[in-house]
Amino acid sequence: MSTPTTAQMLRQLHCAPRQDALSAAAVAAWLALLPEWTVQNDKLCRDFGFKNYYQTLAFVNALAWMIHTQDHHPELIITYKTCAVRYDTHSVNQGAGGLSENDFICAAKADDIYQSSQVAP
Repeated sequence: MSTPTTAQMLRQLHCAPRQDALSAAAVAAWLALLPEWTVQNDKLCRDFGFKNYYQTLAFVNALAWMIHTQDHHPELIITYKTCAVRYDTHSVNQGAGGLSENDFICAAKADDIYQSSQVAP
């Protein structure tokens, strides 16, 4: 798959079974589309902040629906005002794991959910 040129294009994609992890150059290209995300310990990571626990859980519930429909599940760490999301693909590289297109697709979709959950003051 070629690298999308915008985050909007990335959000339109759908996860599919992957066999190969992205190269370091491809990870850098895909990461450039998602400025709030970083790669830490070989995982695509972002912490989402909220005003209270209710907003945090509302985001987690919306995220749960998206990850269910994409069939690509992240590691979630939920606290009172934060949801940490960590993506990687366990099935690539013959089960050795790594980052795949699916991680970036779901990260872009998570950003979209977060943006739509933010209420203007």
